[in-house]
This record gives sequence, C-alpha cells and structure tokens, in this order.
Amino acid sequence: MSKTEKLLERRNKAVALGVGNLGPIFADHASNSTITDVDGEEFIDFVGGIGVNNVGHCNEKVVAAIKAQAEKLVHSCFHIAMYEPYVALAEKLIEMTPGDFEKKAVLLNSGAEAVENAVKIARLASGKSGIVVYEGGFHGRTLLTMSMTSKVKPYKLGFGPYAPEIYRIPYPYCYRCPYGKDYPSCDVYCAEQFKNWFIGNAAPENIAALVAEPIAGEGGFLVPPPEYFPRIKEICADNGIYFVADEIQSGGGRTGKMCAMEHCGVEPDLVTMAKSIGGGMPISAVVGKKEIMDAVHPGGLGGTYGGNPVSCAAALASIESLEEGGILEKGQELGDKLKKTFLAWQDKYSIIGEVRGLGAMIALEIVADRESKTPDAVVTKKIVADVVKKKLLLLSCGNFGNVLRVLVPLSVDEETLNKGLSILEEAIAKYS
Repeated sequence: MSKTEKLLERRNKAVALGVGNLGPIFADHASNSTITDVDGEEFIDFVGGIGVNNVGHCNEKVVAAIKAQAEKLVHSCFHIAMYEPYVALAEKLIEMTPGDFEKKAVLLNSGAEAVENAVKIARLASGKSGIVVYEGGFHGRTLLTMSMTSKVKPYKLGFGPYAPEIYRIPYPYCYRCPYGKDYPSCDVYCAEQFKNWFIGNAAPENIAALVAEPIAGEGGFLVPPPEYFPRIKEICADNGIYFVADEIQSGGGRTGKMCAMEHCGVEPDLVTMAKSIGGGMPISAVVGKKEIMDAVHPGGLGGTYGGNPVSCAAALASIESLEEGGILEKGQELGDKLKKTFLAWQDKYSIIGEVRGLGAMIALEIVADRESKTPDAVVTKKIVADVVKKKLLLLSCGNFGNVLRVLVPLSVDEETLNKGLSILEEAIAKYS
C-alpha cells in the first residue's frame, strides 16, 4: 500500500465527510509552481492554493521572514501586547489599496472574517443594516458570509436559516446577459438597472453597503465592462451606500495590479483582502476610509489571532516580493501569454465558448454548443479529472460548473507553465 493510500484510509476515518478534496493527493513539499506528494509524484499547480500562492510555494523571502519572526515572537495577541509587524502591515495595506484619502486597517485571519467585519463596520458607521451582494458571488462560509454567498450547493444547502437583510442584484455577465442585451451597445444597461432595483427590493435608506467582487471568482471569473463599477459606485454614493470591494481572490497582484478595482479607477470605501497577501500564511484585512473605520468603538473589532506576528511578517515579505522582486510585472506577462494561448485554443476547439479574465486571473467557459451557449458541466468535470490524472492541478467554477479557472502562481517558470498548458490542451482537444 502506498503512502497516499495509507493516508487516505486514515483521512476517511478521521476527517469529516463535508471537507471536500480535488483528489487523493497528499502534499509533502512544494516549490514555486509545483507540489510533490508523499509518494514523490510531482504535480503542476494551476490552483495556487485557490489564489493564495501568487508569489509561489515556499517563496524564499516569505520563508525567511517566517523563520526570523518565529524566533522572536509567535503570539501575544495584539489586544494584549502590540507589536511592530501589525502596524507595518496596516501601513503597507493602506498604501497599496486605492484611494487618495486617509485610511485605517484592521487585521484578521481569513477572507470570510474580513468580509464579516467589513459588514459590521459598514452597518455601525451608516446606522443601516441592509447589504447588497451579487448573484453568483462568493464571500465565505460563516453564517453571515454564507448568507451573502449566492451558490446553494454545496455552500448553503441545509445550513439555514440564513442571516437576514441580504439582497441580490445580477452580476454583469456579458456572455450570458441576464437582460438579453449586447455590450457595448447596451450602454451598460445592468448598471443603470440598479437605480430601478430600489423600487421593488429595498429602500436605499435601509442599505448600509454594496459588497462586490471586482471579478466574480466562484461565479465564473466574470469581468464587468470597465464602465460598470464606476457607475455602481456613483449610484451608491448618491444614495449614502458604502461601496465595499472584495479583493480577497482578485487582489495581491493576480490581475496585474495590487487591487483589481484599480483597472476601472474605482476607489472603494472599504476593501477586504486575504489569500495571496499572506504568501501562504493565514491573514486578512479590512482597509477603508478613516472616518468609516473609526466609527467602531474600541473592542468592537479584533480577535485572538487577528494579525498574528508570524503571518504579518510573511505578508510583508510577500508584498515585497510582488513589488520589488519583479513578480507583479511577471504576472502581467503571464496574463498576456495565457490570454493569447487560450484565444488561439478557442479558434481550434468548439467547446470553448468564451475566454475571459483580467491579468493572470483567467478562465475558459466550456459549452456543448457555441450557438446556444449550452453549459457543459459534464465535459468540464471530465477535463478536470483527466488533467489531475496527468499531474496537473486545476479547478472548475461558475454557477453551471462549466468554467475552467487558472490561478497558477505568478512566479511560474516557462517550462512548467508550458508543460501544464500542454496537458490542459490535450484534455480540451479530447472532448472537442
């Protein structure tokens, strides 16, 4: 019996069934864009810990920072004895998030915790309770963030009742426009419809915030027209509604900029960040306008492990690697190459309905027929299964389960990237 088989047997006895897995893979060690399992099999990683490892697995600067900090201070709880890495990271996040105004930050542990705290802050600062989110959005698995998340299976089924006063609007999905319009002749009709949405759904006087992913991650890597979010932000401002950018998956250089909202020139009132800013360590943050952040009374924000010193040190090293180590620029080049490659595949393979994304956050929508745009979740699942068998880690997403998403580390070397793309193309060609 292999080490993997033995561990799988132990996993099935000890770990809850509800914890899903891509496959029977147990990582032993990893480097840059590859993971080696306990039996010595090497996997090319096009998942990146689900958007966490933008600077690569075991990035040298990150590992060195973790070691150095762990020898000095592992934990004291920032509420009890403060420490410089927390303050330094807060300063850095304030610097790298959009907005030429005074900001403050709070550090937390996970993406869901960041979103939950952003909602708490917005509600207290505004004196209102309603929250607007998007159909197809994903914001976490806690009670509040699960309620905000759109997809029922597997994230919400049987876990109700859900948190109240969560309202939804359609996400701009130009390939499958919910209004039957065509861009750009539509003049971003979906944004204008938000004004009418208030009539039959909720009065703006009751809405504290709109929470938006700049690119819908779990929803299918949907990229709105560049005019969309500026108009939505304007409508929010006109109605006293805070605009919250959920940059948890799209931030940290994934799209070629530190925050994806920079592409459309929007300056959010609040920004949530997590995943890749930690370089593999658990950490998250809410960054926002000073007057909004400081509306919360002392003791109203925080947590035992929030802004752990080792995670803060890792985050500072990860951000330094992006900004000064050339990884951000390399990510832009990676995005250009992926888009060019995938568009060429679209010309060759009929099952690719659309190629979309921003920077190196890019995806392929798989369809049974291009004319009808019929989603093909079955073939998508087969492609994922095929490539995993050939040692390429890849995930699907989208409301219909028919989107192949690529979150390869931005630091991937060309040889590894090309090998992974070759495996993926072979699987796509098989079903075209």
